[in-house]
Amino acid sequence: MLKDKVANTAVIYARVSSSDQKSDLERQVEYLKEYCSAKGYNVVDILTDVASGLNEERRGLKKLFEYVVNGKVNVVVISYKDRLTRFGFKYLEEFFNSHRVRIEVVFGEESKDLQRELIEDLIAIITSFADRLYGVQSNKKKKVVESVKQAIRDR
Repeated sequence: MLKDKVANTAVIYARVSSSDQKSDLERQVEYLKEYCSAKGYNVVDILTDVASGLNEERRGLKKLFEYVVNGKVNVVVISYKDRLTRFGFKYLEEFFNSHRVRIEVVFGEESKDLQRELIEDLIAIITSFADRLYGVQSNKKKKVVESVKQAIRDR
């Protein structure tokens, strides 16, 4: 049974990839709050991140895992699957289910600015690999990342 949670105890999770999307983050949160209210959910926290969906070090995501593992919620509410993670959603869903927590995805289709998100994720992947190959402060790494950004701008 549930540890110290009651049925329909939820946490809201919202994410955008960059700070210039803060207004979108606010809209996500407001919509998800209304959604939870309409469903009669007891929302224990609203977690947000401004980071790539590939970033494993997101503060809000880590806090979300604490809620799940410690049995504090039984519902995680997100707007789109890609708000939680860019890849591996099924793994997270299975992990959460193993803790008797379900993920409710409010909208079935991808978010509207998918192309921009994918470009930012591609740059994040290249930056991460260049960090590993050349070092975080390396000029070679900076050149590689800048070359990819330029190629994307030129397309």
